[in-house]
Amino acid sequence: MSYFFLLNILVVGLSGIVAQILILRELLVSFYGNELSLGIILANWVITEALGVFIIGKAIDRIKNKISVFIVLEIIFSLALPVSIYLSRTFKGILGIPFGEAIGLYVILWVSFLIILPISFCHGALFSAGCRISSLFIKDPARSIGKVYALETFGTIIGGIILTYLFLPSLNSFQIAFIISISNLIIAFILLKYIPHKKLRYLTLFIIILVSALIFGGSPSRVNQNSMNRQWKGLEVLGYRNSVYGNILVTKKAEQYTFFYNGSPIITTPYPDITFVEEFGHLPLLFHRAPKDILIISSGAGGLINEVLKHSIRRLDYAELDPLIIEMLKSYPSELTKREISDKRVKVINLDGRFFLRTTTSKYDIVLIGLSRPSDLSTNRLFTQEFFSLVKKRLNPEGILALWLPGSLTYLSEELRDLNACIFNGLKNTYGYVRIIPGDYNIFLATGSANILGVDSSLITQKISRQNIKTNILTSAYLDYRLNKSWLEWFRSSSINATRKVNLDLRPIAVFEMLIFWNKQFSPKLAHFLRTFQNLDLRIIAVLILVITLIIFYIFQRRPRLTRLNIAYSIATTGFFGMLMNLVLIFSFQVFYGYLYHRIGILISVFMAGIALGSVFITRRLESIKQALRLFIKLEIAIIIFSCLAAWIIARFPSYMYSSLIFIGLFFIPGILMGLEFPLAGKIYLKKKEQLGQTAGLLYCADLIGGWLAGLSAGIIFLPILGLFNTCLVIVMLKISSLILLVVTREL
Repeated sequence: MSYFFLLNILVVGLSGIVAQILILRELLVSFYGNELSLGIILANWVITEALGVFIIGKAIDRIKNKISVFIVLEIIFSLALPVSIYLSRTFKGILGIPFGEAIGLYVILWVSFLIILPISFCHGALFSAGCRISSLFIKDPARSIGKVYALETFGTIIGGIILTYLFLPSLNSFQIAFIISISNLIIAFILLKYIPHKKLRYLTLFIIILVSALIFGGSPSRVNQNSMNRQWKGLEVLGYRNSVYGNILVTKKAEQYTFFYNGSPIITTPYPDITFVEEFGHLPLLFHRAPKDILIISSGAGGLINEVLKHSIRRLDYAELDPLIIEMLKSYPSELTKREISDKRVKVINLDGRFFLRTTTSKYDIVLIGLSRPSDLSTNRLFTQEFFSLVKKRLNPEGILALWLPGSLTYLSEELRDLNACIFNGLKNTYGYVRIIPGDYNIFLATGSANILGVDSSLITQKISRQNIKTNILTSAYLDYRLNKSWLEWFRSSSINATRKVNLDLRPIAVFEMLIFWNKQFSPKLAHFLRTFQNLDLRIIAVLILVITLIIFYIFQRRPRLTRLNIAYSIATTGFFGMLMNLVLIFSFQVFYGYLYHRIGILISVFMAGIALGSVFITRRLESIKQALRLFIKLEIAIIIFSCLAAWIIARFPSYMYSSLIFIGLFFIPGILMGLEFPLAGKIYLKKKEQLGQTAGLLYCADLIGGWLAGLSAGIIFLPILGLFNTCLVIVMLKISSLILLVVTREL
């Protein structure tokens, strides 16, 4: 049984990562790709998995038929996976929420919690049950924890690679879910023979047959189509595809095609937003004397390219990361998109726009940024001072960078004011001249030429007439209104008290302002709560960590029996370190390399491989380790040193980050350190074999809670407000706290 059961643990790890990514992607579509919802989903996953680890870990030691518990958990997991995916798509219809209506944070919080609960709870519970069962054939209980931890991690690595490179490009979510469910049910069936009582064995067999019948009652393709029809009720779903970058869905209503990317509409054709595509497609070019070479980064197809092509340009490069967007445009064409893509002057470049600018030698007269909302850590890369400097190197002497941001002509709220200001400050620091065209969306034109300041509505009107450019809204009267100087004066007066901060690669303050702006519309109380963190700095965090350390030390002095919980606290801070360092490194990779998920997936696998290698290495030597606590303290010191080193390299030597070997090392080393610590913690904490399940549950629960806190706080507080360097210092301070407690309480 031993080898087969350990193989089963491998499948548990594989199934967990596949389920997590599938449900994450589906919920992201339903929540319109909002990054804050991503943090909430991950946090809910981690905390519910921790509940499963802790509850079953505490109960499994008292249950006689432990293998039957493991089988039942696998059965529930197998049934819950396709059901959770179905609910992820259809919950709006069930709750009576109209199609296209955005939902607030609190709805996102409890809906994602309930959908995720059965899956993540069972996955966490399987870890605790697996540790206890493995101790039946592994003599050393501490080794059994380490072995299960390592095998589950190996399964996670395999699952992540298979899902990214095999499943997602060719299968829909339900086909993938059915494969995972089948695998778990087959294993559950094979494990039946290890249940000693016949009646219980037959009852479990009946449950397996019943669940199998429910799962296979409908084909994956039919269930997939049914769920999409309910999710997109009122629209005809023409196409639904996944790529390694996201989900693309094409709908049709009357004669209008809409292309959704991760749930958000990005292209409407053949009738786009005429006001936007004409203003942003013409005004930047009309402010230039004679634009010939144009670059559009993202969101160009479906109208913007068409307007730019009305000018006498020589070349238009269109950088769009996901090749599936272009493929879907060709599969569901309109006269507009066919004309755009087939024009000989247009060259489609399937690369991240920033990565393309860093590697190309081409020069441009106009660079248009199609994205308008730096709402996440990846799109923010196109709105930082470092990016503006990169564009400047690729512009001709009179070249213009054009971008747009949310605005208003009635009231400029604090959020809108500071969002526009932190990006304007970066433009002002980089270019000699910045022209702002205020409106419901603000257009920013940045250049090194003073000519841009002398352009007015009459000159624009003359150019349109002389070049015979066909437009619908850019009439003489409209241009007089749009370019009226009074709007610029109003914008400047409304921005007097705006922030002086600059949006940077390693301190993305625009992401924080965008999160507050979004929540002001749907969760005003949360927006006010987030605003309280605006002036957060390291001194406040240092005081908070010091207070926590003193409270824990006081408790340990009063109750020496609880000092073993210090190991759980150390593991929680290590879980915090692992999650937060992963986010820091992934964000760094996005900044330096671009939105290249193929390579990010590999780097995460490198991190998981480090955990697995560290776990295997220490587990094989647990019996021979005499001074376990001393070694554990050394590992704590190593984590502190690594966090300092990572912060130093990222912030002080950014040029080193263009080396793939540097990134591989930075992902691999924290994995090794985490893998070494967890089994060692089990050896230190464990006293009796009967406490194995409870110990595994407590330590793994602590690890997950630390990760949950990091995941929930990193993207919305630490990274955007403190920046990458100071975020690494938060890890250092927290690990110093656990190190001090280990040293001063080990004699208690």
